[in-house]
Amino acid sequence: MWRKGSKFLALSTREKLLLLESFLYLGWARILKGRTFSKVAPSLGTPMQETPMLLDQESEALILAISSTVNRMSHHTPWESKCYVTAVACMKMLERRGIGSTLYMGTAKDQSGKMIAHAWLRSGPHYLTGMDVMEGFTVVGIFGKTVA
Repeated sequence: MWRKGSKFLALSTREKLLLLESFLYLGWARILKGRTFSKVAPSLGTPMQETPMLLDQESEALILAISSTVNRMSHHTPWESKCYVTAVACMKMLERRGIGSTLYMGTAKDQSGKMIAHAWLRSGPHYLTGMDVMEGFTVVGIFGKTVA
């Protein structure tokens, strides 16, 4: 426990704030997961619309930092923070900064033939969450969140 505390204290103020923000958005996204999807879907972006694959240089370092922070923090929440929760949390953190992203939802069958679902997020050319297993899923939903 002491090592984790000393690691946290060694972080920069920016990193500490990103960790705190990601913790809050992961909690918020977990609450959204409990709501009916039809109520949540409008806040996820435009259905069946992808955002551009291009990204300006200034945003690149920030989106990678947000991705890293959300993915790290998802392992330390007292609630379940899996693919959908991490993707929505990351999307909302990007939206707050005026950066667009695309949320993908896919389905597949597991080894026993049971239907499973997965969600992942892309901003520009970078996949930020859920990229480790996205290849095995068929995309059934896309939500593009463009920000002006």
